[in-house]
Amino acid sequence: MNLIQALVLGVLQGATEFLPVSSSGHLVLVPWILDWSAPPLLYDIVVHLGTLVAVVVHFWQDILAVLRGLLELLRTQKAETSDARLAWHLILSAIPGAILGYLFQDLFERIFSAPLTVSLLLCVTAALLLVSEHLGRRIRDLDATRALDALTMGLAQGLAIAPGISRSGATIAAGLLRGLDRTSAARFSFLMSVPIILGAGAFQVIKLLRGGGLSVSPGLLMAGFAAAAISGYVAIRWLLRLVRTHSLRPFAYYCLAAAALGIILSMAR
Repeated sequence: MNLIQALVLGVLQGATEFLPVSSSGHLVLVPWILDWSAPPLLYDIVVHLGTLVAVVVHFWQDILAVLRGLLELLRTQKAETSDARLAWHLILSAIPGAILGYLFQDLFERIFSAPLTVSLLLCVTAALLLVSEHLGRRIRDLDATRALDALTMGLAQGLAIAPGISRSGATIAAGLLRGLDRTSAARFSFLMSVPIILGAGAFQVIKLLRGGGLSVSPGLLMAGFAAAAISGYVAIRWLLRLVRTHSLRPFAYYCLAAAALGIILSMAR
């Protein structure tokens, strides 16, 4: 890995983690198209931490509210305030992904070496975005989120472990189909990413400690981290502004174009 690769993959991770176009899909297809080797595990951990920093910096007030709500839940075992309900719903949303990740870990990991499958799954992301835009009523805000909304979005997040299915795209689409407005679905989706990034990072650290993989320079790690954090923060702010007045259909069309490119190259090679 060189500096250009570290920066490009860092920007890809940061931006596509939050835009509904599949970060994992891009991190499979772009190195494959450019004939780059897969990034080291330590680099993958560091750029994910960069995206986590982007979420924390942008949503620090919401995260403090969630922590207050979590303390209230532990103290009273009741979700009577909006902070406590939000904390409870975020806990619920993490359960389906944890179960699916545990049960289908090997299957999901095999897809990372199958660009054609990733391309086809990008079509799934496009379909989710288009269907949710067509059927979603968009009548409820974040304070009106229900337990079933959280579980549904959590299930979508679990399925998005497969590269090519966008985590943000699938969760936002699930929120829209449950009746949330775009801004509320996007905000809840971004907050949902905090425990999933922490969990994935912890899992990768365990793999790193077991299998080594420290062969990457500190300078490249810092470049990837900064690129992911900055691009992630910009992507969050831009998408939240965009969804106030615009649909997600352009992202669906982009996913279809990227899928077509991946399928064509897969057959040509």
